[in-house]
Amino acid sequence: MLHQPCRPVERFDDDLARLVETMFASMYAARGVGLAANQSGVGRRVFVYDCPDENDAVQKGVMINPVLRLPTGEERRLDDGKEGCLSIPGCSAPLARPCRAVCEGFDMTGAPVTVHGTGLLARCLQHETDHLDGLLYIDRLSAAARRVVLDEHAQRQNASACPGEAAADSPVATGWDAGWRR
Repeated sequence: MLHQPCRPVERFDDDLARLVETMFASMYAARGVGLAANQSGVGRRVFVYDCPDENDAVQKGVMINPVLRLPTGEERRLDDGKEGCLSIPGCSAPLARPCRAVCEGFDMTGAPVTVHGTGLLARCLQHETDHLDGLLYIDRLSAAARRVVLDEHAQRQNASACPGEAAADSPVATGWDAGWRR
């Protein structure tokens, strides 16, 4: 599911509210700063975030049906900081991304919302939108860097004392009705 593009949200209802509530709980339990719906097994264009910007001002919210705008030309500056993912727990790698991003979408009521991200928040907006487009951060790495991350992840999985123990680190939420999974 993580490599499949997600479908737009069409209903802003109680089911969506429950999904978002569970996504926030899963994100916090995994000590993340963002989580996309497909990381919880739901193939819809929704992500949550609770993340500081370049001035350490924390922004928290939900983005539904996001459209990402990145700077171009002279305005485009890259940050090559490390990036990790709750779907590949404990692993990270340097990944160049624009220092600024604008994400437009909708809030829980269907009202338009725009988030201007800088620093880590810009990286988070790009990372979570990538998830909804069927991309993981490792898909943007060179083949060699991707192999290092995947090898590290495999070692972590193999180091688990009990079968399935590593899966406990995953933020995957279960129990969603079949309507959200379609």
